Amino acid sequence: MKPSDSNKNDIVLKEHVFDGIQEYDQKLPNWWLFTLYIAIAWFIFAWVAYYQLPFKMPDSHEKIDAQMALIESKKQEELDSMMASISNESLQEMSLDTSHLDAGRAIFEAKCIACHGQDLSATMNGIQLPGVPLNDSEWKYGAEPLNIMNIVTNGSPDVTKGMIAWNTQLSPAEIAQVVAYILSHH
Repeated sequence: MKPSDSNKNDIVLKEHVFDGIQEYDQKLPNWWLFTLYIAIAWFIFAWVAYYQLPFKMPDSHEKIDAQMALIESKKQEELDSMMASISNESLQEMSLDTSHLDAGRAIFEAKCIACHGQDLSATMNGIQLPGVPLNDSEWKYGAEPLNIMNIVTNGSPDVTKGMIAWNTQLSPAEIAQVVAYILSHH
């Protein structure tokens, strides 16, 4: 039967065979076609709305930047409020409290031991480490507890051979605990 001789309701066979399979020539289902047409219309609308109209929806980078700015502002507020309540005397008192010392020791061993050594002497098995000794009475940038806290928070003023700023990795409370641990060795 030729395709022209067939009735519209009959299945029309193409005149070729591939790998022993004779292919039917049928119309696509309506639900599939409507889905395709709706997807095309949605794409055109979304493209026009995103690239051509004057208002722009924020993309993921802008959303992440906004969230990071919010986090940084909250962190700065927390730091400012904590710094307002911290004094040399309060840090000295923290250095006598065992709960703060234990927390400060744990943070020191996790973060600071590589440069300042287990015993704060800046040596390990006779090898000089890159940090300065913290168990002596000589302080490079001030011996007051707030000076020490400032160095731990903002890093060394000498960026070429000084300590990094830990305010990006430690909270103000954790920094205060580390400073209290260091002060407990004096």
